Amino acid sequence: MMSAQRKTCANVRIKSTLSKVRPSPEIIAAKRKAAAEQKLLKEQSKKTEDNQYISDIYQSVIDAKKMIKFETGLVFDQSMAEHRCLWDENYPECPERFTQILERCENLGLIKRCKLIEPRLATHDELLLKHTQFQIDILKATDECTDINRLEKISSRYDAIYIHPSTYRLSRLATGSTINLLEAICREQIQNGMAIIRPPGHHAMKSEYCGYCFFNNVAIGAEKMLKDGLANKILIVDWDVHHGQATQQMFYNDPRVVYFSIHRYEHGEFWPNLRESDYHYVGDNDGRGYNFNIPLNKTGMTNADYLAIFHQVLMPMAYEFQPDLIIISAGYDAALGCPEGEMKISPAFYPHLLSPLLALANGKVAVILEGGYCLESLSESAALTLRTLLGDPCPMMTSVLELPSPSIRETILNVIYSHRPYWKCYEYQDTYSIHSILTTEEQSESNRHLPTVIFNGDETKPEIYQTRNCYPIQSATTLNDIHNCLITLKQITNLNVAPNRVCLVYDDRMLKHCNQSDVTHPESPKRIAGIYEKHHEYDLLKRCYVLQGRAATEEDLMLVHTNEYIKSMRETERKKISDLSKQARSLDSIYFNSATWESACIATGSLLQVVDSVLNGDSQSGVAIIRPPGHHADEDIACGFCIFNNISIAAKYATEHYGLKRVLIVDWDIHHGNGTQSILQEDPKILYISIHRYDNGSFFPHSTDANYDFIGTGKGEGFNVNIPWNRKKMSDPEYIAAFQQIIMPIAYQFNPELVLVSAGFDACIGDPLGGYTVSPIAYGHFTHWLSALANGKIILALEGGYNINSISYAMTMCTKSLLGDPLPTLSVSGVAPCSSAITTIKNVLKTQKHYWSNLIFQAELPKENVIPDSPAIMTLEISENQQTFDISPGGELKIIREEWQTEKNLISDAEYKMASLNINKDDDEIKCTKQSVDSQGENKSQSVSSQSARAGSSKEDENQLSDNANAIISDQMFAIIPLADCPHLELINDVPSSGIDIHTPCSECNSKIENWICLHCYTVNCARNINQHAIIHGHSMEHYLTLSFVDLSVWCYGCEAYIDNPRLHAAKSAVYKSKFNEELPWAYEITQHHE
Repeated sequence: MMSAQRKTCANVRIKSTLSKVRPSPEIIAAKRKAAAEQKLLKEQSKKTEDNQYISDIYQSVIDAKKMIKFETGLVFDQSMAEHRCLWDENYPECPERFTQILERCENLGLIKRCKLIEPRLATHDELLLKHTQFQIDILKATDECTDINRLEKISSRYDAIYIHPSTYRLSRLATGSTINLLEAICREQIQNGMAIIRPPGHHAMKSEYCGYCFFNNVAIGAEKMLKDGLANKILIVDWDVHHGQATQQMFYNDPRVVYFSIHRYEHGEFWPNLRESDYHYVGDNDGRGYNFNIPLNKTGMTNADYLAIFHQVLMPMAYEFQPDLIIISAGYDAALGCPEGEMKISPAFYPHLLSPLLALANGKVAVILEGGYCLESLSESAALTLRTLLGDPCPMMTSVLELPSPSIRETILNVIYSHRPYWKCYEYQDTYSIHSILTTEEQSESNRHLPTVIFNGDETKPEIYQTRNCYPIQSATTLNDIHNCLITLKQITNLNVAPNRVCLVYDDRMLKHCNQSDVTHPESPKRIAGIYEKHHEYDLLKRCYVLQGRAATEEDLMLVHTNEYIKSMRETERKKISDLSKQARSLDSIYFNSATWESACIATGSLLQVVDSVLNGDSQSGVAIIRPPGHHADEDIACGFCIFNNISIAAKYATEHYGLKRVLIVDWDIHHGNGTQSILQEDPKILYISIHRYDNGSFFPHSTDANYDFIGTGKGEGFNVNIPWNRKKMSDPEYIAAFQQIIMPIAYQFNPELVLVSAGFDACIGDPLGGYTVSPIAYGHFTHWLSALANGKIILALEGGYNINSISYAMTMCTKSLLGDPLPTLSVSGVAPCSSAITTIKNVLKTQKHYWSNLIFQAELPKENVIPDSPAIMTLEISENQQTFDISPGGELKIIREEWQTEKNLISDAEYKMASLNINKDDDEIKCTKQSVDSQGENKSQSVSSQSARAGSSKEDENQLSDNANAIISDQMFAIIPLADCPHLELINDVPSSGIDIHTPCSECNSKIENWICLHCYTVNCARNINQHAIIHGHSMEHYLTLSFVDLSVWCYGCEAYIDNPRLHAAKSAVYKSKFNEELPWAYEITQHHE
């Protein structure tokens, strides 16, 4: 029985004129459209030729010709092993962390493959980019100090550090080496690089050492690159298991830097126990939306959990942000066996986290060592990271990925919810109103997610911290189990690298197949000739292992085709042209000539040559420049320019001859591969994913089986994934979204042993049949993502694509990607996928989630704001009497800009610490004495430490709040200092004679929970955490000043600040009287001082 596709191909006939074969109506229409477009372009440009237009389309890929991967940099200094804890030999931040990484890299032969970068000391000015003079001086005073008791005493003033006589010098060395590495990358002296350094840095705050860290290597390096104009947009990915709170603080207001941290949190119960480590701390001021926290609220997180974070949150944002430099704070304490992280990330999985990032920023990626305290997993993870930077393939996963945990699902949905207002890439969850009521039946089917904020941590900070035995200890049994597990993982992880990175096949005999009656037919020999010539032009042929093509045997063809069909195709060699024309007219979009049989056999056989080379281990990956294409050909009928189904034969060849159990086919040709789907629809060993133009069934090949609801049959059910586009214009953003949301998550769960790509390029810009505008560069990115699978065993086989320039550039970019060349930046920054594509993606996910259990993130999210807007808690610690004051603002008053205000009003505790440490300051130089500590000399003065999301502040601001600390404590000042003046004050109107009634509901939704009153028209509207009507009213009406019924604060939408001015007293008094039935006392001086 014929499938629906076969019936379609058999029943559609092409009318002929004068017994000549004519192209299908689609081809004729496409030709006319292309001719009209060319004419219009010529008229508009008033040029006789369109070379300028073509140059504009392809300029980025033309520029990519010179983008060839160069060396990977490596920086380290053997002296970094000196830094150690002198009073506790079991301290986890130990020299062996450094030496064992280098030893493993040496064993794998990685160091000799790198370009060594000269380490250096950071300059004083470089340290001052992110640290105070006081903190630099404190550490400088310990340089070469040999008084162990004194060093331990100083260390006890800070959370989880120790100071060695070499710490100051080595901290400067770590920072300076980081800067040197980043400069070498940004100046294109190296492609990418790794800094194997210590001490680490991401906990080092502006004015406080913390968590083994003294100077913030990554933050200083990033700031230096921005300051020197070597980078404009930086993405910092921090996968250390501890939150890099200091790095977050240092860029919290900066839109030039996205800080993305994945860390153990447990609702604040895990160190560093900060509220600001939670998901709703998204940045502030201009940096709002640029801070990402991914809090892990349970231990035992797996590879699948981290992969979901990358697919659902990080990579969509990264492609929208389009950084020009990526810095990874690479802690490996989430790796299996680490006592501090207690996570289960396998060492071989870190390459999979790094690999997708290498496609961004023109390949400018720096990996900077942070934590990691299981020496075996640390050394293996770091070494495999360096191996990935060098271009070696990601190791294949040795077991099927576990499912993402319910906990990570909650976290990811929370993060998406909190960042949706700032990014266009998070549109794949439906929404609901928290005010809507579900019936009992609806509740049972509901997939609603309600974000919540839970903090169970203890933010109390001791005056003296433990310096010994202050870390987790694993039992001997646990250590033995971890060792055995890591040894097993190392033994079964395949780190083999083929001698040839890419093999390539091309054969002139495939040029013989042509349409002798229509020389303008789009499927012409020029297609492969142009691609091959472009590879030569880009000097790729000499970098590839070029294979000799061969003809497929009949045994090969019979892997998918019937004997009768093969016989009928073989007979075309001996038929007259008139008989061939007649035979072609009985088929859909097919032509024959006497060389068709030979060319088609060479196409299939040449692809099998590539399969042999890759699966025999001679080549890592492969490219087959072949024609005629194949994915429309069914087992017993030709269709859509296709004779033999090359890709299906290759997949069956791999499973039958090499015993592979999992082969992935990704078909990105703009036409649905109806033949491939029909042939493989019952085969569970071969997963077929097609992304194609569908237009609700009106686009070729017009099959309803091309829709998202066809999922395979029999044993193959669930192993067919269709992504059907229903819009005439799709481009890079839509395809990127499909890969990130559907293709890559499913592919990773499938865990293929071989990836085959039906590489049609008729969705590429300028194609006369496709009509889409996917860039040639985008295909290089798709190829890069897929090459992380199957230990890098990926093969591209040409299918369609009918603009010679477009397909030549596109396939060239794919080959460059396989060769490891850096990829140009895509022009997709800030561009969202269209609504039609989002609908398609949602439909596919709803269908496929029944077969791929990692597709669990399509919950409904609230339309309303249901979480606090990163509230800050400021704790004033008065050392003299041990009183602690928590100022915990409520309501709308502190929600909008609290962290920014708190940061501006920090009190520097540097002087307190200097005195408490009993360090003598003489002639502006602090010197460490070798005598014992004189406890009688300690000065316990007032200090303020902040748990806000920003620790860095100007010296002027620090002094301002220091001078007014007592006033704050005695409630004589605002905890958040408002502006004393505002240009919009003159626009407000007097209080109505009827007064103000605080019980008035919101004018839009009738809410009485938390309302504000407009001081221009005295309309009452609800707060942003209700339905945001006050904000909407303020901006739409340009009524900027609004007064809170909750706490009498006044906010200005124009100034984006709180305001306090005598002009506001009347309105505040009216609200006060309505609340308490008495007048508000006058609280202003006669003459105000304005800063």
